[in-house]
Amino acid sequence: MKFLIAICIILWACAYTTMSRTLSESSVVESHQQWMMKYGRTYKNSSELEKRKKIFQENLEYIENFNNAGKKDYKLGLNPFSDLTSEEFIASHTGLKVPSELSSSKTESVAVPFNVNDDVPTNFDWRAQGAVTNVKNQGSNCGCCWAFTAVAAVEGIVKIKTGNLISLSEQQILDCDEQSTGCDGGIFYTAFNSIVQSGGIVREKDYPYIESKQTCKLNGQIAAAAQITGYANVVSNDEQQLLQAVARQPVATRIKVGNEFQSYQSGVYSGSCGPSFNHEVTIIGYGINEEGKKYWLIKNSWGESWGESGYMRLIRESGEPGGQCGMAEHSAYPTI
Repeated sequence: MKFLIAICIILWACAYTTMSRTLSESSVVESHQQWMMKYGRTYKNSSELEKRKKIFQENLEYIENFNNAGKKDYKLGLNPFSDLTSEEFIASHTGLKVPSELSSSKTESVAVPFNVNDDVPTNFDWRAQGAVTNVKNQGSNCGCCWAFTAVAAVEGIVKIKTGNLISLSEQQILDCDEQSTGCDGGIFYTAFNSIVQSGGIVREKDYPYIESKQTCKLNGQIAAAAQITGYANVVSNDEQQLLQAVARQPVATRIKVGNEFQSYQSGVYSGSCGPSFNHEVTIIGYGINEEGKKYWLIKNSWGESWGESGYMRLIRESGEPGGQCGMAEHSAYPTI
């Protein structure tokens, strides 16, 4: 009798384990299907579906384990990039590439230091001043974060100086900046120079973004909507200098994107950074959250479904040389 009871217990345990595994697999399938519907994702065949579902499961498990640990001041979550490996994501959604002729600082604008004792607000957000256009999306087929970063900074200073918030054309820079390599990468310095050399930049609606580099279409028939005179660097590796600059206008900067950027959802990010600079973003503010964490407020070019509606709060004064993920190493702002 005891033997039969033991056999029953073993069989029940095996059945329970199998049932739990099935429920887990079923949950993943359901989550993936819901995710596909939410973001309109389709796959070319069943093999691709299985591949992406496996990657999705790995990302989902990582996100849940991270959030359940509750050790950080930020959260991760599902977004349009959740069926990509971190390598695929970084390869398809960054785009910083420094031209060889600009690898030396001698070719860049000289930084003019600010007085760090000047009073600035504790919290500041250029969105509240109406100097930030809606979050845009560079897409997965064109590594042109540099163009979006430069344009966002120009849109900001144009609003500050003229009172007009105008959505400007990234496609113009992508097509007409001869020092960049288009969708294969570039840098905001040459984007600023391209705007000056082109006699200004046109409106987004007059030269819309199409996620690929084309022949430059500036022919004098489209009037420039804004002009800049050049750009100025922020003193390198000094977050107080960067703070003073951002308090005056949105600032373009380089950043080292790491794996956790892909799934960032909310909070003050203090997670992994990449080994080298691979992305560019626009700093549109800064502040201190309720827990006393200082942060930079950055506008990204990955659409509104990523992060905090397309924005990220990145820890400020983390103690890292050059700031968290190198935020304060290479920054500049357009001049008018």
